[in-house]
Amino acid sequence: MTINSAELPTPKMSTPVAGKPTGFSLSRMLLNIVLAFWAALVVFPMLWLLYTSFKTDKEIFFSPWSLPEALQWDNYVRGWVDAHIGDYFLNSFIVVLPSLVLILGLSAMTAYVLARFPFPGNRIIFYGFMAGMLFPVFLALIPLFFLVKDLGMLNSFPGLILVYTAYSLPFSVFFLTGFFKTLPSELHEAAIIDGANQFQVFFRVMLPLAQPGLLSIGIFNFLGMWNQYLLPLVLMSDAKNYVLTQGLAYMLHQQYYQNDWSALFAAVSMIMIPTLLVYSIFQSQIQKGITVGALKG
Repeated sequence: MTINSAELPTPKMSTPVAGKPTGFSLSRMLLNIVLAFWAALVVFPMLWLLYTSFKTDKEIFFSPWSLPEALQWDNYVRGWVDAHIGDYFLNSFIVVLPSLVLILGLSAMTAYVLARFPFPGNRIIFYGFMAGMLFPVFLALIPLFFLVKDLGMLNSFPGLILVYTAYSLPFSVFFLTGFFKTLPSELHEAAIIDGANQFQVFFRVMLPLAQPGLLSIGIFNFLGMWNQYLLPLVLMSDAKNYVLTQGLAYMLHQQYYQNDWSALFAAVSMIMIPTLLVYSIFQSQIQKGITVGALKG
């Protein structure tokens, strides 16, 4: 008995149901809801702070959630000049920028040696830096105060710069050690064969390749030092040398007597802007630097 192929039933092709999104997942939707809620929790206080900084004191207390009737630009003038926020800005830059240069230079050289050159005591030094990350800074405040005082650097920018540098080195060395391990060894060997010494290999070959990691750790340290309050509070008691966090706290205490809350909100907004700009501009580089180390480490 022969069967004609034309008589065979043709298989029915399944067609996607109209209106049902492809790849739809309940867990994905829940994750998006949670992230949207978290974003609202983070963004709304900043927006409220920003438009509140343009209000009068009366509007701040009697209509805290409404938009300002007129933009009070004078709040920023009083905050910058009368509250000396401009001076505190300058002091913060004087401390943070040199500290950042020292941190990047010292941590990059240390991490490169620990990552590329096995020698007796290599792991001991590396774990010593890791132990520094676990040590709470507030436990060292009293001996740190007397150490800086004995060095004659109390109430001085160089003293605070050295403390910032020492405080940030453990995490920076830990981060960059893993990053330098991800760099190709072939380039190092090729440079040595071409006659370059170890200093030339580091500064001309490896350091440019480590730019994403250096940029990431630099931004982390900038944000951390910019918002640091505890160390300056202990080491800086002279009001003319206050950094931004100290100046803002000092201005807050003054408001209980001056009642110029609109200028205080303007000052907080000015302090917040640099950190937001730094992270907004370099967020892709931060993610790239962390991802490279995570994927290849």
